[in-house]
Amino acid sequence: MNFKMLAMSAMALSMVTGTALAASNGGTSALDDPAKMSPFFTDAGMKTLRSEADFKTAWKSMKPDEQKAVLKDCGDTTINKSHADFCAMAKMMGG
Repeated sequence: MNFKMLAMSAMALSMVTGTALAASNGGTSALDDPAKMSPFFTDAGMKTLRSEADFKTAWKSMKPDEQKAVLKDCGDTTINKSHADFCAMAKMMGG
């Protein structure tokens, strides 16, 4: 019985921690919005970046506040880990 309670407590703690981490990030990232990000990728799964020239065209089509949001998210080390290639290219375009 004690093991069961310990396991349930650990699971509850992990769910609360995950929720807290998502909330500290604002819940979502501009980098996770397929509508905004799909122009930068060649595939629907958004795994393969377009060429530098195509990336630059897509970057210039974004509004300045969207560019700032992307660069801000790229500055977050947790978010950057899952979007490293994109962030490297965005930083090159945006400053």
